[in-house]
Amino acid sequence: MTDKKPLKRHKALQPLSREHHQGLLLSWKIRTGLKKGIEFDRIKTYANWFYKVHLIPHFNMEETHVFSILEEGHTCRQQAIREHKQLEKLFSLHSNLEDNLIDIADTLEQHIRFEERILFPEIQKIATETQIKLIEEIHYETDFEDNLTDEFWK
Repeated sequence: MTDKKPLKRHKALQPLSREHHQGLLLSWKIRTGLKKGIEFDRIKTYANWFYKVHLIPHFNMEETHVFSILEEGHTCRQQAIREHKQLEKLFSLHSNLEDNLIDIADTLEQHIRFEERILFPEIQKIATETQIKLIEEIHYETDFEDNLTDEFWK
């Protein structure tokens, strides 16, 4: 059995990691709603709200200030941007909702795991102190506000 040590995240990236936690909760909420037989439209409405309110600003922050620490051709940077575009496309679909919701939950979870386990450690390895300080100044901790008008996952 291998010991998995917790990933050490630079203080400047910790707010993004906490936002990732909320993204993982979205995947869990989608899966829970599907298991409970909740109407797909209800789940999709919540997922779209989450995307507009939380993921779009999160993606913009990452693409503008975090991924740019890596060279344009860096494979991790390219993969992260490609996955953001894939998620954007998935959230824009309004047909085959069950499959769409499953794809959103799976793709979002895999993307977050990639960023946390591969991309962020790579960025921490090469970022200058100035680049890290800039992230810290631009992106700071905010309280997560959920949409609790339809808590279908409960």
